[in-house]
Amino acid sequence: MHRVAISSTGIFTPPEVITNAELVASYNAYAALQNARHADEIAAGTRVTLTDSSVEFIEKASGIQRRYVMEKTGVLDPERMRPHFTPRPDTEISLMAEIAVKACQDALSAAGKTAADVDGVICASANMQRPYPAMAIEIQTALGVQGYGFDMNVACSSATFALEQAVNAVRCGSARAVVVVNPEITSAHQAWIDRDCHFIFGDVCTAILVERLDLAPAGSFEVLGTKLLSTFSNNIRNNNGFMSRSEDRDPDDRDQLFRQEGRKVFKEVCPMAAEHIEQHLKSLDLTPQQVRRFWLHQANLGMNQLIAKKLLGRDATVDDAPVILDEFANTASAGSIISFHRHHADIAAGEVGVICSFGAGYSIGSVVVKRLP
Repeated sequence: MHRVAISSTGIFTPPEVITNAELVASYNAYAALQNARHADEIAAGTRVTLTDSSVEFIEKASGIQRRYVMEKTGVLDPERMRPHFTPRPDTEISLMAEIAVKACQDALSAAGKTAADVDGVICASANMQRPYPAMAIEIQTALGVQGYGFDMNVACSSATFALEQAVNAVRCGSARAVVVVNPEITSAHQAWIDRDCHFIFGDVCTAILVERLDLAPAGSFEVLGTKLLSTFSNNIRNNNGFMSRSEDRDPDDRDQLFRQEGRKVFKEVCPMAAEHIEQHLKSLDLTPQQVRRFWLHQANLGMNQLIAKKLLGRDATVDDAPVILDEFANTASAGSIISFHRHHADIAAGEVGVICSFGAGYSIGSVVVKRLP
């Protein structure tokens, strides 16, 4: 059995930014249009008046200040409220694979590696552009990796769940190195028309290179252990799928996009995540107080503050649990990886950290790592 390390990470950041002020102006214009169009139903009491959003509401509810997106014009159009993507022919690389390749190349470059050093690609994302052929195989081929690729979807926990599969493949010797890549074009399944969640998501892509420790560059992070948990809940759900057309569903129906019971999620997931991390550390003879840094899923500032406080027994600082959601918003599976990517350089040799994500399912995944000399 081989010892395993995270050698490097990479990121692709989309070219366009939407501020909260822009988003609020767009949503409020949409709400005014809808209220005018349905004035008779509202007067009759058969339809609810859409209320305005505000920058203050968004920042208080989430801590989010802005987000990156692949295309903002369509999102901000009150008559459209979704991005506008041009269909590509099958002979052209898909949008999701294109951004994944860029993030993978960034990760490989950071470790001084090439595609020839990699045996597998796992594309782990909250939503896939298509059912088949697998996005991972398209990414693998575009990179020039000789080996295998497969897709995984465990919503916002996709990256950590995929990391366990990558670690196990390397540990048992079936691969020298595996790239886990998380292309998240969340703007395409975000409900921009819903005041309660129109601000939540942003687009991004991250990549993680997992390889045998003896092949990893100096300063890599040894994987001490991984731990996964899932339990079914309807509190975060998206019903869009291949059966929707057979059910004669309208793709704009509210349940064909992201939706959640936010308060229930907060109340239920926070203690679950804290307990999960604590038990994972205990299995490795570690305590939360011995952890130098927690790279947590970036969904909500209040959630992360509460989880970190439960673990540490005190209010956590941004050094304990870095925040990137103010800039990126919730990027689904990529959030904890962006946090690690941005905030690992100052970790000293021998210090321990935890990467943890949590989300729909419910699902929770954690990876405990130690900095190498």
